Amino acid sequence: MTIGRAAELKPALLGPLAAGKTPHEALHLDLGGVAEIDSAGVQLLLLARELSAARGKPLRVVACSLPVRQVLRLLHLTGAFDLPPEVTS
Repeated sequence: MTIGRAAELKPALLGPLAAGKTPHEALHLDLGGVAEIDSAGVQLLLLARELSAARGKPLRVVACSLPVRQVLRLLHLTGAFDLPPEVTS
């Protein structure tokens, strides 16, 4: 989820929200496979959160990779998303 892929990822991420076919149905977001994220990726996540709230659809992160968790912590945004518990081995 970097600036190089933001334009490609935006329709895939925001498409289900724009469709509006299922109001109040939660949007489940799997970020477990995200190896890289930068400010463009964070902006997409924040936009998705904003649009989901405006449409009454909860945004649930069902999996979150360490890079995503680290960037959200760095930017003090962990509270903005309902992140699943951190998996430790």
